[in-house]
Parts: sequence; C-alpha cells; structure tokens
Amino acid sequence: MEKPMIYFDNNATTPIHPEVREAMIEAMDVFGNPSSLHGFGRKARMYVEEAREMLANFIGASPDEVMFVGSGSEANNTVLSVLTGSCRECRFGCTTGRGLVTTTIEHPCILEASKCLKEKGVDVSYIEVDQYGKVDLEQLRDAVNESTALVSVMMANNEIGTIQDIRAIAQIVHEKGALFHSDAVQAVGKIPVKVRDLGVDFLTLSGHKIYGPKGIGALYVRKGSPFCPLIRGGHQERGRRAGTENTIGIVGLGKAIEMREKEMDAEETLLLGLKKRLREGIAQTIPDIRFVGHPTDSLPGTLNVSFDGAEGEAIILYLDLEGIAVSTGSACASGSLDPSHVILATGLPAECAHGSIRISLGRENTMADIEYMLEVLPRVIGRIRDMSTAYARRQ
Repeated sequence: MEKPMIYFDNNATTPIHPEVREAMIEAMDVFGNPSSLHGFGRKARMYVEEAREMLANFIGASPDEVMFVGSGSEANNTVLSVLTGSCRECRFGCTTGRGLVTTTIEHPCILEASKCLKEKGVDVSYIEVDQYGKVDLEQLRDAVNESTALVSVMMANNEIGTIQDIRAIAQIVHEKGALFHSDAVQAVGKIPVKVRDLGVDFLTLSGHKIYGPKGIGALYVRKGSPFCPLIRGGHQERGRRAGTENTIGIVGLGKAIEMREKEMDAEETLLLGLKKRLREGIAQTIPDIRFVGHPTDSLPGTLNVSFDGAEGEAIILYLDLEGIAVSTGSACASGSLDPSHVILATGLPAECAHGSIRISLGRENTMADIEYMLEVLPRVIGRIRDMSTAYARRQ
C-alpha cells in the first residue's frame, strides 16, 4: 500500500494557495516596469498599489506605511541596521551608536544581525524568557534605558508557537523613549494583527508563510518613524528600498493576504481542533515527553514536543520514510547540529532540545493526517529508543 505524503512543516514554508497561483500567472503578462510612465508601466504600478492597499488594510495601516522587500530577513536586517548604527545622520533623521534590546528566542536573522552590530560597537542586550517562552517584562523594563534606540521582539515564535503580549511590550518600550519592532512573520495571517492597536513602530511579514510565494515580504514603517534605506540606488518604495519591484511576487502576496482575510478565522478553528487531537493522542500513546511552548497563548497550528531518548534528526528521517514531513525548528538553522537556542532558552536541558520536533499544521491538513501521524509516531519513537538503549548497552 502506497504511503500518504503529509506535510507538517508549514512554519518553514507553505504551499502556494491555488488562487495565489492563478493571480501570479495572470500577472506574468504584466511585464512593464512599475516605475515607467507609459501604459505598460502604469498597469504594473496598478497591480503593485492594489496589493499594497490590500496588505495595509489587513494590518490596519496606511498604504504609504507599507514597503515591499525581498524577505522577512531583509526587513528585519533593515530595521536593526537603520536604528542602531549602520547609517549616519541623514534626512530621515536616524541616529548612530545607540543600543538594541532583543530576546534570546528570536529568529536567526535577528540574532545574527544583533551579533554583527555588537561586534561593531552597538550595545546589545538580550531579554530572557520563562519556561513557556514568554518574555520577562520586568527584565525588559530594566534593560531599556536612555541609550536604547530599538527593541525587537518577535510576535509569535517560529519553533514553539508562543505568542507574546506585544501591546504590553510596546507600551513599556515607548514609556522608556525607544522605538519598537516586531518580527510578525509567523503571526500575520494566522492571528489578528493590527499595528495601531499593538502600538508597533515597525513590523515584518513574509509571503511564503501564508500560502504566498517565496522571495517577497513587507515592512510596516509607522508614519513619522526614523528610517534610512538599507538598499540604495533608486526611488522605488518611496525612496526607502531601491530596486525594481517584484511585480509578480507582490501580486502573489496581495492575493495571499486577500485569501487570509476570507479564510483565516475558519482555518484557526480547524487547526485548533487538529492540534488538540494531536496533542492528546501523543500524550496518551508515548511516555516520557514534554510539550514545549505556552499551552494557550500559542499559534493555532504549532506543536513542539520533546521525546526523551530520541534524537530529533532521527525522528525526522524515520517519519520521512513514512511519508510525514516535520522539522526540528527553524528552517534557517536546519544545517546546524547544535541544540535549538529557543528550547534551551525555556530552561530545558540540551538533551531535550536535541529530542524535540516541531509539527506545524496548515490549511491542507485533515483529521486523517493526524490519525496517521498518531499511528506512525509511537512506532517510530519506540524504534529509536530501542536502538539507543541497545547502543548504550554495547558501550
């Protein structure tokens, strides 16, 4: 009997929505440069601005506060570089040599950019989290001072799904006189995100996490916030990001946002039901496990679980042989054999981090997928544990 092919790695990337695909195919005929004044260019510009308006409305922003970028990583690097010292005084009013405060569980693009900035002399502080991955608000309050230019805290963690109280964090940051950025790549399109209500100054999102194409993202820049281009050379994106706009990708992102507007609520209900069954089934059939992340303040489709006596990489490979795709954490760190920095930050030991997998559900998953997982996973964990025990006895 042929094994099913089940995709449980939607936090890494999502399949393109059928309507997004159709919109992008149609946009391939719109080849004009959006900056050109003739009819071909004006038509391309119309497509770009329609997508911008769709996205702005979805997050509660004005269209002129939304700029398109190549990825979430580009957007995050742009904000950190602009606000903490890589640029000089300029007409955008940005400053140099001021501090950055972030957390120990950020995406690798934030942590690597922070490391680079620290090596260049920027004062960088890292806020710790509790056992569920929630930011320590008192530590945050103490860390932000008069030398802090920017605080960056992700809205929802890509590995364990924990959702932060962004509104409370933004209030603390602003009371201290700093600016606030949130990496919302895993949040936008999965939970309600309205920038005015949250009080963020900058916010990052990405197309391929919400059934859109790869290679396109967006950065919200609150009107009046200091900003300086990371990529220079042209007037595109109101002078904030040079380079000819990726019209096809932007159309895809706009259509993905449109479909999120229509489908997000129903999908949340679906995913919560699937996750509840999966969590309960794992707890009932497999001993010596730990669920990682907040039990309620979590993304509807994300479940991280650690299995004592089993390596995450081995679990992935055995599940793949059974037609099931999962991951051990961030796809951007999948080439590393180091334990997850996110799991370690919650206080769990390295062996637990090595034994954890991330199961991230999406719109195409069904209860039949969950039941198949619950049939296969106990067998896989048992096999790995038996091999580990046998190997230990031979030593």
